[in-house]
Amino acid sequence: MTKKRYVLLILILGSLTALGPFSIDMYLPGFTAIAKYLHTTTDKVALSLSSYFIGISVGQLLYGPLLDRYGRKRPLYFGLGLYIVASIGCFFSNSLEMLIAMRFFQAIGSCAATVAAMAMVRDLFPVEENAKVFSLLILVLGASPMLAPTIGSYITAAFEWQVIFLILTIIAVLILLAVIFLLPESYQPDPSYSLKPGPIIGNFLQVLKNKQFLTYSLCGAFAFAGLFAYVSSSPIVFIDVFKVSQKSFGWVFAGLSVGFIGSSQVNSILMKRYKSEQLVNASLIWMVFISAVFLIGSFNNWFDIGGTIAMIFGVLCGVGISYPNTAALSLAPFTKNAGSASALLGAFQMGIGSLASVGITLIKSHSPLPMAGVMATSAVVALLTLLIGKRFIKHKVEASADAGVIAH
Repeated sequence: MTKKRYVLLILILGSLTALGPFSIDMYLPGFTAIAKYLHTTTDKVALSLSSYFIGISVGQLLYGPLLDRYGRKRPLYFGLGLYIVASIGCFFSNSLEMLIAMRFFQAIGSCAATVAAMAMVRDLFPVEENAKVFSLLILVLGASPMLAPTIGSYITAAFEWQVIFLILTIIAVLILLAVIFLLPESYQPDPSYSLKPGPIIGNFLQVLKNKQFLTYSLCGAFAFAGLFAYVSSSPIVFIDVFKVSQKSFGWVFAGLSVGFIGSSQVNSILMKRYKSEQLVNASLIWMVFISAVFLIGSFNNWFDIGGTIAMIFGVLCGVGISYPNTAALSLAPFTKNAGSASALLGAFQMGIGSLASVGITLIKSHSPLPMAGVMATSAVVALLTLLIGKRFIKHKVEASADAGVIAH
């Protein structure tokens, strides 16, 4: 593969991966304007964010079998088409209920891009390069939290909030054109792959039986929930609590994204000396420590806006290290069922992330405490999941080795 071809694939796959997060981040500065237009509150507008997370969780499982049955591109066409239609629906929403529903279908469409991109990394690149490729995708993905809220804040200040969804529609059309004309089909359709409920469930169960997948996908999803906690509560924390303007919020959000993006690129350097398993372990320990400090400090009102930003930055650095490594370790055992494995991986991430975002909306506190509490809880559960899961993986390896000795 030539360097030019390599870069082109990374850019397209990165754009597919970034579509969902861009759809989340870009409209965050418009919460206040949306609430005013729809005659409701920002807390209720946040339900449209929760419905988006739920849609992604459901859609991940839908596209996994389709990607393994029909190849990667045909389900992508459907998903991106649905996303475009739903985005237009968001543009014309005149009630909170309609916006929540359209965001749900927008998510169903966007998750086709996420699942397909992750499966195509496994298809197109050697398994030993997967963690590096995921780190590069995060570099493209990082454009979302850096650009989207800033763009959204200026759009909201200059135009009506609906323009945000018009721009998202245009972005999706451009990505669809790139997929049609520039992205190769990486997996040939498999007519033998059944789409009946029984075999589909059987394939998912086969993936779930893999101890390595189950351990790293779950611990990675709980760690990733810290990012969801930040995204879903950041408008309330910065705009409502710390009284940051919409434009300034965009810049704060962009600055904090440096923690996530920068650490993911540092991860590529660290992989030259350390294994992915070591990096996951270290990053989760760090997240438990920094989120615990954030929680205790928030409870005792230690932090002003600067301290709050510093704590969030630290947590996002941990997520940036853990994400590419847990994703690579989760998908490494699979070739034939890579689509189903990618779907389950994404479903875990988005499902647990959805619970984190909904949990924050249920905690009534005009402070950063709900964000800090969910971040600390998710980090602790992620580390416990890793420690328990590694024991099962080790037991399985030892059992296989003993069986080999007996056979000889």
